[in-house]
Amino acid sequence: MFGLEDLRDISREEVAVVASGIVSMGLEIVAGRVIAPEYGSTIYTWGSILGISMLALSLGYHYGGKKASSIGMKDLETFLIYTSGYILFVMYFGDILLQISSAIPVPAMYAPIIPVTILFAPPTYFLGYISPYAAQLSNKESKGEASGHFYAIGTAGSILGAFGTTFVLVPNFAVDQTYLMFAVLVSLPLIKGRADFRSYWSLIVLILGLLVMQSPTYAQNAVHHESTAYQELTVTQDGNLTTLYLDSSPQSSKYMNSTETPWDYPEYFHIPFLMREDIDKALFIGGGGFVSPQQYAEKGIEVDAVELDPAVVEASKNYFDLKESENLEVHTMDGREFLQNTDEEYDVVVLDAYRTQTVPFHLTTEEFFELIYDKTDDEGIIVSNVVSAPEGPGSEFGKAYYRTASQEFGSTYYFPTRDDNSVQNIEIIASKGEKLSEEELLHRASDYNRRNLSENIRKLREIEASDAQILSDDYAPVERLLNPLIGRQYSVS
Repeated sequence: MFGLEDLRDISREEVAVVASGIVSMGLEIVAGRVIAPEYGSTIYTWGSILGISMLALSLGYHYGGKKASSIGMKDLETFLIYTSGYILFVMYFGDILLQISSAIPVPAMYAPIIPVTILFAPPTYFLGYISPYAAQLSNKESKGEASGHFYAIGTAGSILGAFGTTFVLVPNFAVDQTYLMFAVLVSLPLIKGRADFRSYWSLIVLILGLLVMQSPTYAQNAVHHESTAYQELTVTQDGNLTTLYLDSSPQSSKYMNSTETPWDYPEYFHIPFLMREDIDKALFIGGGGFVSPQQYAEKGIEVDAVELDPAVVEASKNYFDLKESENLEVHTMDGREFLQNTDEEYDVVVLDAYRTQTVPFHLTTEEFFELIYDKTDDEGIIVSNVVSAPEGPGSEFGKAYYRTASQEFGSTYYFPTRDDNSVQNIEIIASKGEKLSEEELLHRASDYNRRNLSENIRKLREIEASDAQILSDDYAPVERLLNPLIGRQYSVS
């Protein structure tokens, strides 16, 4: 049985291989957090990360194996230094490199390949040298035994890196802190009995890393920042205005000591009150700062609000005055999962879980709308906040969403929030009831006291979506439909 005394028998080669396995897998996971704010957490982003990582590793294995017969321990140490040094380089200059790569004109679906290659291919390539070098330097009797042993412990390191990065590092540490841990970990096998440059490298890495850790790069008016299990979360305060950002994208904003927001799109969440009188129970999927759920609750409506990220809920309690009550209950889980498990029947369902480049496809499909249909009463209404262009390039996702919702709900409305054709918030409302004309909605709005509501209703637009893609659980190409939005300017309206 393995005991502490056996640690003395672990070779530096074995430590190097385990460390390389941990760091190679950890870098893949961290890459998603680094690339997503600029390019979205899409299938293209993750495909680029996995593909480039595997390519870099395989090249490292190949060339490392070819050179292994003529190497010594100093050669293995050299690649450990290369790896930790490049990780430090990315820690210092990664943001600049990301900005440069985003300016390179390539088709949107291939765009993530460039920053992934620049930031993560070199250290992963260097790590590929470690296992074949270690196998050559080991005292195993046969090449087969050496290869099997080192690839086994390297895989064990990758497993540890996957779980450790996912469940410990990303939820609890900033990206730069995680980089530093990886750089130090890769440097540990350099420590040995005699003192030379290689022995001191891990200490040099730690000192350089701690220097950069002294200068966080969050927004100047940030009052809170954390890396959650799902995203980067930042809360800013500018005067009496508090704003929540998720992966650098603004998600919610409100004035202090109020449930009012400077943005226009949440005002469309009040249009259901013009369509029916007896709204008693509502569901919000996507919490953000929970500003609109609180507005509904203030009207005496029983509200269930579903938010996937518990850190968002906690930040909303601390900075957005979120308080659960008889009328407002918060559920921390996936929105579709909640709908599948609840026995409640809702009058209104508000879907506010979509971002510019990050759209959970399972909340856009006809099967999802069928589920909502079954969980709403005979006059049930859906209000969806999506990001799209109203017409032309960039309108594909908005039109696909509109057409898909129309398959279940007979009366569907399309409200751009701006008068131009820019990428913007578009409010798509679908109802089981009779479709109301713009004139009727304006007439009813005259008796309903909400800021700019009549002006917003006048933005109602008839669109041609008969050729748009119907989204399904089997085929929902939201990334392809959102591709034209990448690189186009968008600000919340």
